[in-house]
Amino acid sequence: MTQLEARRRLLKRPRRIVVKLGSSVVADSRGLKRERIKEIAEEVAEVQGRGTHVVIVSSGAIAAGRSRLGLSRRPRTIAEQQAAAAVGQIRLMAAYESSFSSWGIKVAQVLLTRDDFANRRRYLNAKHTMSMLLRYGIVPVVNENDTVVVAEIKFGDNDNLSALVAALIEADLLVMLSDVDGLYTEDPRSGKEASLVRLVEKLDKEVLDYGTSRSTEVGTGGMASKLQAAATATASGIPVLIANGTRPGSLRAALDPARECGTLILQSTDRLARRKQWIAYTLRPEGTIVADWGASEAVCCRGSSLLPSGISEVVGDFDAGACVSCVDTSGKEFARGLVAYSSSELRRIKGLHSREVTRVLGYKVADEVIHRDDLVLMK
Repeated sequence: MTQLEARRRLLKRPRRIVVKLGSSVVADSRGLKRERIKEIAEEVAEVQGRGTHVVIVSSGAIAAGRSRLGLSRRPRTIAEQQAAAAVGQIRLMAAYESSFSSWGIKVAQVLLTRDDFANRRRYLNAKHTMSMLLRYGIVPVVNENDTVVVAEIKFGDNDNLSALVAALIEADLLVMLSDVDGLYTEDPRSGKEASLVRLVEKLDKEVLDYGTSRSTEVGTGGMASKLQAAATATASGIPVLIANGTRPGSLRAALDPARECGTLILQSTDRLARRKQWIAYTLRPEGTIVADWGASEAVCCRGSSLLPSGISEVVGDFDAGACVSCVDTSGKEFARGLVAYSSSELRRIKGLHSREVTRVLGYKVADEVIHRDDLVLMK
């Protein structure tokens, strides 16, 4: 299959798309690229006019605040980053509101953290809110709540957020626009033999090895983070297009089924159930269960639940219902799931047969530590 063949099928009539705009697309060392934001608004208006809802995940708040604070470099300390984000987010939203108002389109600011996805109730609230905004024809502009969340600033970026948002709204396509033309076989800035990969039908280890973790002075994400986000989106049944968004008309080209553009990564054929997708890619493991060879083999190859008898070690402190990582004796993660017992309870019943649980604890919640319905195999 060629990229053009895949694009004609995928872009025939998309209902909802997520467009992720990297910092280098909407900002530079001097601040926001207001003219570029106006061009993007025009292209989004065209898409909306064809009956497709658009959600924007936009970086750029810290870059916008950086110039406002008079900083000659990207903020390095957490306090500087939070201050820049607080100042810059206002300017970023003002630029979007002004640009979209020219086309009679309203925008809404949506600030999210990973905890909003990890908590099931907050996740559903966010889902309902986004659905209502789209129903009213409003373009949600999503960003991480960098002002208050330390972990996201220090370790995260909007690539992964865009994949989670795409799954949240059940998008038909995730378009990731940055300052590169797509996925190359090696870093095009240093590799003379680098060639652009037009179509990825399977996101395997060979493709993931093409990624690089290099970031820019303006942004934080590199190709490695984009591929990680693509893995999340494609496992949710959502194809991903990585393309250059710094040039006028780039979004128009990205959504034109008659043109090749960037790198298209097709969705996985074995689509995870929504609940299992939430467990695998949204929840953060609060602890680790080490399973013996027999247990890991039974879970991976025979579709079994994880039983107390197969547990050799429990790492961390967590309550019943928490998400935990399941690793084999070599330390390789093979699954994640929701536990029926707390870490203190598991330390007392590890290695025991299920029928012995009541004798040791005085009660039994379930025969399984992690039921198959609450367990997801990790590739």
